[in-house]
Amino acid sequence: MDLLQNNNIHIISDLRLVSKTIISEGYSQVYVLIDEHTNEYCLPLLQDALVDEEVYFFYLEVPAGEASKDLSTCASLWESLSEYHADRKTLLLNLGGGMITDLGGFVASLYKRGIDFYNIPTSLLAMVDASVGGKCGIDFAGFKNQIGVFNTAKHTFVFPTFLQTLPGIEFWSGMAEMYKHALIMDRDHWNTLKDLERQQIDAELLEHSITIKARFVESDPLEKGDRKKLNFGHTIGHAVESYFLENKKAIPHGIAIALGMVCEANISVQKNILTLDDYDEIEECIKSKYEFPKIASSDFEQLLDFMQQDKKNENNAINFTLLTGIGSSIINQTATNEQIVESLRYFFSK
Repeated sequence: MDLLQNNNIHIISDLRLVSKTIISEGYSQVYVLIDEHTNEYCLPLLQDALVDEEVYFFYLEVPAGEASKDLSTCASLWESLSEYHADRKTLLLNLGGGMITDLGGFVASLYKRGIDFYNIPTSLLAMVDASVGGKCGIDFAGFKNQIGVFNTAKHTFVFPTFLQTLPGIEFWSGMAEMYKHALIMDRDHWNTLKDLERQQIDAELLEHSITIKARFVESDPLEKGDRKKLNFGHTIGHAVESYFLENKKAIPHGIAIALGMVCEANISVQKNILTLDDYDEIEECIKSKYEFPKIASSDFEQLLDFMQQDKKNENNAINFTLLTGIGSSIINQTATNEQIVESLRYFFSK
């Protein structure tokens, strides 16, 4: 099924649609970007579907994990494309989770001033968030997504069968973004999601969550207004993610965002815009689903330093999207350092 035509997002049950689209658009070469996990678990499904198709693929493999999302990996990929004489009519097919779609979109956007790329997200997080919306970027100097561009994939193909290949922690990492979509604008979606288990996520729920994200993107592609609502949980969440990256103990993106959402909901309560009942419901749901790493209170200042570098900040103030209720949110909010530290202290005290 096609979701929003302007975003060229397709939920598919047959991977042969990918090759048919490639053939119809007449690319000179096709490169598939993978990591070792998608090479083992997802690439065989794609290859089986394309065995009788008239498309020859070259493969570019990078190590799995957030550490690959950096300039040195980009340089290596650009070097490979150049050595293989990839021209401006080349297609880069990003087969993987959020790291692969972020990295691949960025690499494609700059190579020869831009070549087309398709996304085939293989994780839940990539399906409902990372591969949708045109944000392509890499980490730099220890800061999450510090360098990047806005550039939408020519097509994004969501193949729900790939969810069966995910380990549990990666599935729940993706669920954090689905919770976020519900919390910022759709209480009914939250009511549906909060009690679901892994096996109950189907194509219809994927479509609902992707549509929420795509509508924000379509109305505000460069994140000047309401698209900022999608940043809920990400100011603190990205700081947490950067903290663990710096300490060589990387955690899944969604785990950091789940933590960030609870803390930013707490800040919403401190600012008297979210009721304590709504906060308790959010905290109970999220803390029942995730096991969070510990951060010592002595390191909260380090988290504040990361937040000071957040690209969403304006006028030297840390910028937040906060909740005014379950299913409603408000952008361009600030919080004092004391309020931020209090949210972290409360989170880790329970």
